[in-house]
Amino acid sequence: MDELPIGRRVAYWRGRRKMSQQVFADRLGKSKSWVDKIERGVRRLDKFSVLYEIADILQVDVQLLLGKDPERRTDTLNCIDQVEVEEIRAALERYDSISAYFDAAPYPPPLNDIGKAVTHAWLTYQYGRYGMLTRALPKLLRDAQAADAAYGGGDQGQRAAQLLGQVYQIASSVLRKLGECDLAWLAADRSIAVAQRAGDQLLAGIATTRVCNALVAMGRARPALELNVAIANRLAPGGGNDTRPERVSVYGMLLLQGAMAASRIGDTATVEDLLDGAQAAAAELGSDQNHYWTSFGPTNVELHRAAAAVELGDGGRAVEVHRQKIQDAPFDAMLPERRAHHLLDLSRGFAQIGDVANAGEMLLRGDRLAPSEIRCRPIAHEVMSDVLRRTRGAPPSLIAELAEHMGVGV
Repeated sequence: MDELPIGRRVAYWRGRRKMSQQVFADRLGKSKSWVDKIERGVRRLDKFSVLYEIADILQVDVQLLLGKDPERRTDTLNCIDQVEVEEIRAALERYDSISAYFDAAPYPPPLNDIGKAVTHAWLTYQYGRYGMLTRALPKLLRDAQAADAAYGGGDQGQRAAQLLGQVYQIASSVLRKLGECDLAWLAADRSIAVAQRAGDQLLAGIATTRVCNALVAMGRARPALELNVAIANRLAPGGGNDTRPERVSVYGMLLLQGAMAASRIGDTATVEDLLDGAQAAAAELGSDQNHYWTSFGPTNVELHRAAAAVELGDGGRAVEVHRQKIQDAPFDAMLPERRAHHLLDLSRGFAQIGDVANAGEMLLRGDRLAPSEIRCRPIAHEVMSDVLRRTRGAPPSLIAELAEHMGVGV
């Protein structure tokens, strides 16, 4: 595309953004005829002010319009693009199941291939590579939806539904982190219904945590708390339920997410009760495990204890938990997303107690582990802004560099 005239590049990116000439012209404050002449090369585009305005509307680096390699900041490699958001939205709005009721797809995607892709997507998420994941999600969603629609009942149908439920959960998790809360809730809600069709009670249980996380992000912490606790009680090991590690892990995560919801409404007593229950469940496992992609275990309980303290405004308690309760070896064995997430929580905790230097250091450590967790999350941008605002004089060079990558003004 580099050999194309600049007008053709404008047309290409306008089409990529699914924007008509009229809509583009309206946003630019020009006529449709002006846009048409620019794209056909009849009129020259030689004002840099207009060029930069076009780049802003099309959400591309101006260097792309000039046919040069873009001077892309590192964060743009890791974060989500609005084109990807719209593609994910379009995939979530598909209703293949009802279409297949009338006309089933003759060649559904092989379940083994989808299973491998789902595993890869989970690992991509747990390694904190959100940009890579969001680029792969639209196709993965379409493939999993097509398989679920085509295979119908029986073992294959349940397997297809189970895989689609996981894809919805992956989508919900990464979208919530990137601040797309409405889509996160939609994906999580879809995962609940699909998990029920899959006949997988534990998948439905962990899907509940995704729904509740989305609700919390949307300011609905109390219903999230109530739902987490209600499903945890139904799935609790013992009684009529088995005590497999998978069930213990899902049950423990429901308690942990309930504790996080309770911390959002300042219910300290409930937070402690749920954390203690999760700690008892983790003790049954003995170590951190990744059943149903939960990373649940003793260390993860302490990470949530610190996170809940931050949500309650007790940064000192969060720092104390980190220093006294979290051991280096099991923490270092956890996947990058979990560790970077904790370091972000710890940064918030240090900021709460006025330790700006350590708050910045935690952001740097998190960035080295999983850049997307720090550079892409809105909450991390808020912390960085706070660090910069409260730093006396010029910030340390590494902090200034990270802030630039994040797009946070120094």
